Amino acid sequence: MMRRTVIVLAIALVSACGVRPEPAQAAYETQATAAYLYDVTTDTILVEKNADDPLPPASMSKLMTLYMLFEALRDGRVTLDTTFSVSTKARQMGGSTMFLDETDRPTVESLIKGIVVQSGNDACIVVAEGLAGTEDAFARQMNARAPEIGLTNSTFANASGWPNPNHRMSVRDLGVLAARIITEFPEYYGYFALEEYDFDGRSPSNRFNRNPVLGLGLGADGLKTGHTEEAGYGLVGSALQGDRRIVFVFTGLQSQPERRQEAEAMINWGFRQFISKSVAKAGDVLTEIPVWMGDHQQLNAVARSDIELLVPAVSQDSVETRVEYRSPLEAPLAAGAPVADLVVNAGDMPEKRIPLVS
Repeated sequence: MMRRTVIVLAIALVSACGVRPEPAQAAYETQATAAYLYDVTTDTILVEKNADDPLPPASMSKLMTLYMLFEALRDGRVTLDTTFSVSTKARQMGGSTMFLDETDRPTVESLIKGIVVQSGNDACIVVAEGLAGTEDAFARQMNARAPEIGLTNSTFANASGWPNPNHRMSVRDLGVLAARIITEFPEYYGYFALEEYDFDGRSPSNRFNRNPVLGLGLGADGLKTGHTEEAGYGLVGSALQGDRRIVFVFTGLQSQPERRQEAEAMINWGFRQFISKSVAKAGDVLTEIPVWMGDHQQLNAVARSDIELLVPAVSQDSVETRVEYRSPLEAPLAAGAPVADLVVNAGDMPEKRIPLVS
């Protein structure tokens, strides 16, 4: 019978000795309906509030339209200079627009800028029709692609985030999507830091990026705001300070000033309340596991890659680590096969599990 074995590890995370324990770190508090904060560099979730609830995402779901467009660029189906036609449906679209009309042939690059900076609903329809023929067909493609890239609580009814009861995303899914855009498409991520864009001089009143934390010296460089009466004010954002990058998502606030204050608070909290500590280098042995029917009675469980942990700055000694594995293990086991999990608990942070290999 297989049984789970737990080994408690004493892993040194601090070099100082005799330091008086600090009070436990307070959990992040927010008035947002849902919130999610993720450290991309260490793959650590820092905040979760109603993170898996499917909610109206408003224009934040335009990130999925852009992701599909970035995939088309990567696959060579289009280039930045490819031009798309503008349908009457796109021209008649309400809300935030680039003010496109049927005589235009906008390039893919101009549409990316129009979606990121101007939140162009018309641009989203142009992209959808250009890639899939119709917006409905594009929505079906997004729904098919979503679970393949880890979006488990998202359904899409259109390309723009226009209110629809069948158009929903969770803040976790938005965070996962943002992290994918950042890591998979670094060559296009710079568009999200643009503070101003005006297509052909047509929209002087809608040329500024609505992201309230760009240019504030906080390291913010993306991604997308959202607002409808149903959704409230929200933001999918990212910031880079030093070698650490965070992604933050929230929705359901009541005003633009609240959105700006929340974004600043999440950035400051994410960077100031945590520090990164090295636990192990790739190949380091963390424990030995009994093995049956092999040439050796013990098997080394090693770190597959360098392990960096993000720990609360005020209570570094509150981190608890343990190794869990199913025993007995039976030989033969291929080198690099998953054999155990390093489980990390640090204060109120969500539990983190890191695979160890043979």
